[in-house]
Amino acid sequence: QRQLSQSGGGSVQAGGSLTLSCITPKWPNRPDTLGWFRQVPGKEREGVAAIYTEDGTTYYAAAVKGRFTISLDSAKDTLVLQMSSLKPEDTAMYYCATAPGLNPRYGGSWDDTFRYRHWGQGSQVTVSS
Repeated sequence: QRQLSQSGGGSVQAGGSLTLSCITPKWPNRPDTLGWFRQVPGKEREGVAAIYTEDGTTYYAAAVKGRFTISLDSAKDTLVLQMSSLKPEDTAMYYCATAPGLNPRYGGSWDDTFRYRHWGQGSQVTVSS
């Protein structure tokens, strides 16, 4: 198990924007799903967004759809989460993660944390009203 390197996050007022980045190494001959999750104290970690590297299909939680955008810079092996129109309820610790071999279309849900093997260290996002 490897820890991924995250950057970004911070504090912003409601309506503002933040960007998270995560270095995600390629898995040879094996497409995977890369995801962003978030967690607040006392609650389970929940899926925010994911991207299937084979064809670029993206997945979003209903709560963030239309406000957050997940993307992958393959040349830099960097996963990015652009967050806009942030709300106080978006406040959480955000984690990037990789699920080698997972194809959400056929092999399981994109937000199943048990399918993700490698995780970032976490980035705090705080949105004030």
